Amino acid sequence: MSYLVFARKYRPQTFAEVVQQEHVTRTLSNAIAAGRVAHAILFTGPRGTGKTTVARILAKAMNCEKGPTKTPCNVCRSCTEITAGSGADVYEIDGASNNGVDQIRELRENIKYMPAHSRFKIYIIDEVHMLSTPAFNALLKTLEEPPAHIMFLLATTEPQKIPVTILSRCQRHDLRRMDGDAMAGHMAAICGSEAIDIEPQSLDLIAGQAGGSMRDALSLLDQVTSGVPGPITPDSVLDILGIVDRKSVAEFSNAILKGDLAAVLRIIDEVHAFGHSTPDFYSSVIQYFRDLTVISMVASPEKLIDLQDKEIHAMKARVKDVSPLFLNQILEILFNAEKGIRWSAHPKMAFEIAMIRLLQTTPLLPIGDLIDKLDELRAPLGAPTGKSLSETQRAYNPPSAAEKETDRPARHHQTSGTVSRIQVEKDPDPAPETALTGGTVREDSWQRLLEIISEQAPSIAPNLAHSRLIGFTRDKLEIEVNGSSFNFNRVNRKDSMKLLEDVCTTYFGRKVTLVIRAGKSKDNQDNKKKKSEIERLKQEVLDHPLVADAIEIFNGKIVDVKIDT
Repeated sequence: MSYLVFARKYRPQTFAEVVQQEHVTRTLSNAIAAGRVAHAILFTGPRGTGKTTVARILAKAMNCEKGPTKTPCNVCRSCTEITAGSGADVYEIDGASNNGVDQIRELRENIKYMPAHSRFKIYIIDEVHMLSTPAFNALLKTLEEPPAHIMFLLATTEPQKIPVTILSRCQRHDLRRMDGDAMAGHMAAICGSEAIDIEPQSLDLIAGQAGGSMRDALSLLDQVTSGVPGPITPDSVLDILGIVDRKSVAEFSNAILKGDLAAVLRIIDEVHAFGHSTPDFYSSVIQYFRDLTVISMVASPEKLIDLQDKEIHAMKARVKDVSPLFLNQILEILFNAEKGIRWSAHPKMAFEIAMIRLLQTTPLLPIGDLIDKLDELRAPLGAPTGKSLSETQRAYNPPSAAEKETDRPARHHQTSGTVSRIQVEKDPDPAPETALTGGTVREDSWQRLLEIISEQAPSIAPNLAHSRLIGFTRDKLEIEVNGSSFNFNRVNRKDSMKLLEDVCTTYFGRKVTLVIRAGKSKDNQDNKKKKSEIERLKQEVLDHPLVADAIEIFNGKIVDVKIDT
C-alpha cells in the first residue's frame, strides 16, 4: 500500500522536529555534545507523545556517519536504514510479544558480536513493562554492564510495572502530554503541506479529542480529511467524529445552573436522538463544570484550563454570580453519578434521573454565612451590637397578627455584663411580680418562666423539660430536676445556676435564690429493665431444643451466652 498515514509520513526525524518535548530533547542533545550519553535510557509517558520516535532519533544521532551528533544527517546509510526500520545494527523489539526469558537469553548471546557497520548496536525495546519477571531478571546484569558497543533504549507507558532493579540501571526521561495549541499548530503545518483547507476551529476540536496524544490527533485528522472532500468546517468534524458541540454542553450547563429541568431533559433527548454517546456527553458536562469551578476559584485559570481565552472570558462571566461552593457541589454530584451512567443498561434514563436528583438538591451555603446566622441567633437579647433572639427569629418567621397583639414592652436586666431582653406576653392573670402572692406559685407562671428560660438559656432548657417546682418561699425556689443524672448535673453547674437565678430575679422583680434537687433518675430503672431483658433472652436460648440437641450430640457444655445489645 503506497499511502502513508500522517502519523508515519510526518514522524519527526530530528530532535528539533519533536513537538513540545524540549525538556527531553534538550537534555539528550547536551549529553551527545558532551559525550555523556548513558548506555541504558528509559522513555516513559502517555501514548502518542513520542517515546519511540525520540529513541529512533537518538539511535540515528549515535550511529550517524557525522556523529555522534545532536543533528543526524538523515542521508547516510545508517540514518536511512533506521528511518526505514531496516537498520542492521538497530533492533526494535516489541516487549509484548518477546516477553519470555528465552528471547532475552538470545539477546544476551547476540550482544557479544560487534555492529555490522555502525558505531553502536542499539536495542529499542517498546512496552518494556510487558516483559515477564524471569525475563527482567535475565536482563539485569547485561543492562547494568553491557559491552562498550551496546546501547539499550527502553520505552513504556507504565513505568510503575517495571522492577526497581531495572529502573535503577536506566537514565529515565518522562515525556508529557501535549496541549491543544501545540497539536493544533502541528496539524496546521501538515495541512499546509498537504494543501488541505481546514478551519482553525476544526483543528481545535480534533486536538481536544486527542487527549494530549499527537498520534491520536493525526489519526483523527486522517479520518476527517478522508470523509470531507471540500473545506473542513467545525460542523463536518463534529459530524464525522461524533463529537458533541461545546455550545450544547454550555447550554446544558446553563440550564443546570438556572434549575431549568425542561431544558435539561430536552438537550439530553436531542443528544440521544442525534446518535451521540450519552456517557461521553456526560463526561463533557463533568469536564465543563470542572472548568467552571476552577475559573470561579482561581484568579488566573488560563494555565489550568486547555481552552481559548475567548471561551474562558465567557465562562468567567457565566459564573460571576454563582457561589464556588455550589459549583463544587454540582461537580461532586455529577462525578459520583458517572459510574452508574457509564455502565447502565439504559444510560439515557440514568442520565435523566441523575439530573432530576441534582436539580432537587438544595444549594449549600458558605460556612461563613452559616456562622454569621448562628452568631445572630446566639447573640444576647437586646445587645447593643445586634438584634435580640426574638427579632432574629421573626426576621425568618414573621409573627402572626395574634402574636403582634400579645407583644408587651420588654423588661431589661443586667446579666454577665450585657443587657438582656425578655419578651412577656399579655395575660389577664396577675403580673409576674405578684406570682408569689400568698406563698403560692401559679402553675402557668412556672410554665411561662420555663418558656423564658428556653429563650434566654437554650442550652439548659432541655434539661428542665421534666422539672417541677417542689418548694418555695418569697425569695427562694426549690426545683426538682427529673430524668437522667446528666440533666441534674447540667443544671446544677455554677454557671447554669447563675444564669437561671438572673432570669428568675428579673422575672419576679426581686432577688431569688434557686435550690436544685435531684428527682427520680431513669438510669437505674433502665439498667434494671435492660438486665432483666438480657436474662430473659439468655434463658430462652438455654431452653431452646436445638441447643439441647447440640449439647447432647457433641457431649458439650454451655460456657457462656452472649446477647447483642
